[in-house]
Amino acid sequence: VQLQASGGGLVQPGGSLRLSCAASGLTLDASSIAWFRQAPGREREGVSCIRRGDSVTWYADSVKGRFTISRDNAKNTLYLQMNSLKPDDTAVYFCAAEGICSKNWAIYPEEYDKWGQGTLVTVSS
Repeated sequence: VQLQASGGGLVQPGGSLRLSCAASGLTLDASSIAWFRQAPGREREGVSCIRRGDSVTWYADSVKGRFTISRDNAKNTLYLQMNSLKPDDTAVYFCAAEGICSKNWAIYPEEYDKWGQGTLVTVSS
């Protein structure tokens, strides 16, 4: 199983980026999948997830209304559209699969079995 994250970069505050996570060896629509992020000196935190089957989604309060998670089953790719970016969004973003996703509960790294390598997002003027 491989998860290949991409799309990170340097963006000004208020800007947008779209992250992608291409999967191989795993069918994404058969798995709950998620985005996590880790800022320097901080623990890895859940950003968003999308549940297998019914595609229920969850977002961290800090990104709700600004980020959108989606999945393209034909391309077997997970996306994270990030709008209105803030300096606090600066982090390495990781995609993860084979975990737990519920509409009303935060996600944690230990709940996910498969991980991509991460892509750096820097929000700065």
